[in-house]
Amino acid sequence: MNEMRERIKTLGLEKAYPFRSQFLQLGDHGIHYVDEGKGQPILMLHGNPTWSFYYRNLIQTFSSKFRTIVPDHMGCGFSDKPQDYEYTLENHIQNAYKLIRFLELKQIILIVHDWGGAIGMGLATRYPELFDKIIILNTAAFPSPHIPKRINLLRQGKVGEFLTRKFNLFAWPATFMTTEKPLPKAIKQAYLLPYNSWENRIAVSRFVQDIPMEKEHRTYKTLREIEVKLPLLKQKKLILWGGKDFCFNQHFFEKWISIYPDADAQWFANAGHYILEDAKDEVTQKIWEFIR
Repeated sequence: MNEMRERIKTLGLEKAYPFRSQFLQLGDHGIHYVDEGKGQPILMLHGNPTWSFYYRNLIQTFSSKFRTIVPDHMGCGFSDKPQDYEYTLENHIQNAYKLIRFLELKQIILIVHDWGGAIGMGLATRYPELFDKIIILNTAAFPSPHIPKRINLLRQGKVGEFLTRKFNLFAWPATFMTTEKPLPKAIKQAYLLPYNSWENRIAVSRFVQDIPMEKEHRTYKTLREIEVKLPLLKQKKLILWGGKDFCFNQHFFEKWISIYPDADAQWFANAGHYILEDAKDEVTQKIWEFIR
């Protein structure tokens, strides 16, 4: 972790990510999280292949009025990267719940993106009494037959794992395929910092392999159980969507609208999958209006 901190400084990003690191020990492995500010908690859950850095601007904005908690999932960001760990949706949900209990969080405002949607909605459908409001950003929490061919290729056994871990063919393309506005070089490098070796890319690979495209997949049942319970969530919801997302496309946006027809929803036509990079100011303003 200290090496990554030094590299963030070298990139000139210490002001972009100035947060104090904290850790929750889960058995033999540690989960890293940011905990900034005081007040009602906002829990932000990232996806793959990002880390808590994705929410850096929201943390700086909202920590003046709220308590902002942003974990790095096991194997991601500053968290440990065990090589013999079961990187499943179920375990990610359990880890997040243990963090919530450890921090004694209640009346949580939940923000989810990418895999954070399945993890966060897994929490919300199991423990709805803990959550106050939900903000959904380019994600899914239900099985879907829609998957880009390039991502499906990386799901395929040893070949997919080799391409992901040897050549970084998931995290590296994400630095230019997920936004409409080119990311500055330093920001690209920051996204890649935690994933700089075969060993450190294990969670990136396992997240892709954990996408349940078949009913026989070990995560399909978990995701299907979440989907069934989604309509039962009564919290107010805000759906903000980057319209140029090559993965979570209009089909997913419309699916969420069908589940939550009363949600406040906005389509950002010129934003990509990393909506917080392409439409930072507009999205931040919408979230402010929604939660205050």
